[in-house]
Amino acid sequence: MPACTELPDLATLQRARARIADLVLATPLWANEPLSRELGASIYFKLENLQRTGSFKLRGASYKIACLLDRGQGQQGVVAASAGNHAQGVARAAREAGLAATVVMPVNAALTKVEACRSLGARVVLQGSTLEDARQAAESLAQESGGSLIHPYDDWEIIAGQAGVGLEILEQLPEVGQIVVPLGGGGLLAGIALAVKSQRPEVRIVGVQADAVAPWRHFLADGGIDPVPAEAHTIADGIKVKVAGRCPREVVAQHVDAIVTVDDDAIAEAMVRLLERTRTLGEGAGAVGLAALMRGLVPQPSDRPTVVVISGGNADMTLIGRSIDYGLASSGRLLSLAVRVPDTPGRLAGLLGLVAEHGMNIRHVEHRRGELHVPVGMTEIILQIETRDAAHQNELIEHFGRQGVVAVPLGLD
Repeated sequence: MPACTELPDLATLQRARARIADLVLATPLWANEPLSRELGASIYFKLENLQRTGSFKLRGASYKIACLLDRGQGQQGVVAASAGNHAQGVARAAREAGLAATVVMPVNAALTKVEACRSLGARVVLQGSTLEDARQAAESLAQESGGSLIHPYDDWEIIAGQAGVGLEILEQLPEVGQIVVPLGGGGLLAGIALAVKSQRPEVRIVGVQADAVAPWRHFLADGGIDPVPAEAHTIADGIKVKVAGRCPREVVAQHVDAIVTVDDDAIAEAMVRLLERTRTLGEGAGAVGLAALMRGLVPQPSDRPTVVVISGGNADMTLIGRSIDYGLASSGRLLSLAVRVPDTPGRLAGLLGLVAEHGMNIRHVEHRRGELHVPVGMTEIILQIETRDAAHQNELIEHFGRQGVVAVPLGLD
């Protein structure tokens, strides 16, 4: 099979899907009635977080390696750079093909993702502090070893593999009116857009990126790629891509209807809502589409359903609790207060009684004495409280004020 050197057509996408059918799962498409009622629209989730390796990335990696084998390449192994999902996809696809795999990851990559790659048989090299450092190291390793470098998104064969998500959506829900897709380098969005627009050009395609790392912010308006600050950070690390792919740009310019951005507050809230409503875990990058819907950034078709692609579920286990708390706080369901009161017996019990009167639950209490910022004779009490919503929180703060108690809300940072 010749290498894809130009935009693949529908027949190519269908062949790609058939070629890797035994290697990847046709993931479920779930209707979600509670969220549909909340958002006033018919919402479905395409659950790529239930894919083997926990991410859509397995599709592109599997097809790329299949193409290498068809061309008599890859015998010297494959090399990839990734912070997690692409690395796991390449590691598994290489193992299934009987090829050696080397994945280069930044030294600060999550330990769980490093171990996941090793468990799939890959050699893991930790190099550099950023993904760009890891990519440079991967290119050098590929040149030295003769291995085939597998790019995470800027490759037509990778894009053709990801297109299977779009083909499945059209089969599972022919009446779909809109598809909302996470956007990093652009491989997934490009694949879905090609698969869908070639058959149903009226279906609206929307890309969603993280606000802190948003190179596509103005792309549909002027064709330019925005610079991303070196220190940019987002909990959606799976789409923390500072350089948009050249191949995806060609597709996005022709076939994507809108690109929106969401901040980390919205992403964290969406992770919590997804877990509550579907009992499945979406990583930050995987949940950005839902975040955009919850923030009202994506208008809903009045007569046709919207599909939200949950692109992955490989959240770092050490950060899940933090992300959930962040989402609860952002949505008004977790409140941290610093309350300063006279250091006399019974004050703490009185405060806790006031909280109980409002039907709130105390999660954590911290008593601070002797701090330099606390006057002599006073004590500061830190309360972490579970609440219904922001209005519920305001009720408590206002009630404290009527009692002469100053309560200062604290952030989670």
